[in-house]
Amino acid sequence: MADRKKTLVLGASPNPVRFSYKAVKSLLRHDQDVVAVGFREGLIVDEEILVGKPLIEDVHTVSIYIGSSRQSDYYDYIISLKPKRVIFNPGTVNPEFMARLNREGIEPVAECMLVMLHEEEY
Repeated sequence: MADRKKTLVLGASPNPVRFSYKAVKSLLRHDQDVVAVGFREGLIVDEEILVGKPLIEDVHTVSIYIGSSRQSDYYDYIISLKPKRVIFNPGTVNPEFMARLNREGIEPVAECMLVMLHEEEY
């Protein structure tokens, strides 16, 4: 994978059984720049989990690991990051937000980021 794409993982968890934890580990293993943002502080490998809505520059991709019922609090935040795409992992698909992203010129992608990385489609 030649292209490095700074990815913000939203919903990152320090719990190793959570998919958001596995996503951060996989991004690091694939030599991608990663920012973990979650609801509580912690570590994933050596990556600090940030809380709140930190201002991050040059975000290429936001990968969502929070359910659609909690996403509305993050609409404006995600759009303010100006990512090129937002990945809606299984269980997070949100047609309302996907339509808004389209209107903002941001590509919504309903895929599993872990599969995308594994199949070198990231």
